[in-house]
Amino acid sequence: MNSKMLLSMIVAGIFAAQAQATAAGRAYVVPDGYDPNSSPPFSNGLSVGGTFYVSGHIGIDPATGHPGADAETEAHLVLDAVKSTLAKGGLQMDDLVSVTIYCTDLSLYDKFNAVYRTYFHGHFPTRAFIGVNQLVRGAHFEIAGIAVKSPPLKTKAKP
Repeated sequence: MNSKMLLSMIVAGIFAAQAQATAAGRAYVVPDGYDPNSSPPFSNGLSVGGTFYVSGHIGIDPATGHPGADAETEAHLVLDAVKSTLAKGGLQMDDLVSVTIYCTDLSLYDKFNAVYRTYFHGHFPTRAFIGVNQLVRGAHFEIAGIAVKSPPLKTKAKP
């Protein structure tokens, strides 16, 4: 079996799994390059009954495979990853209603917040910022969240 055929089978399997999941009232967002045999055993996002659950994301630089060079860069990387997963689910950062942030160094709180605020317009979701001993791949931050698609704001007609 050549690699082109194998890739086609994997892609077909992913679409079949997504179709089954959607039929069952669930829609999954899987990582780019997902391979059910070698990728980590989780979905990046899952939509159930109008609620979208964002799996834990870390800020890995795609060029190096390591966390960002400094706290601000890593914060951008992790927030961009969350933003990308939300977009694949048809949502945006302002649709987040709850966020949990795990951090290996609580002295980075202010640096993280300075970046975090730039990803939202208006009100922020509820949030927990939790100190932990360590995270996978040497990351300083991991973010998980829950989002609900917000209806468009209704404006009052002028009399």
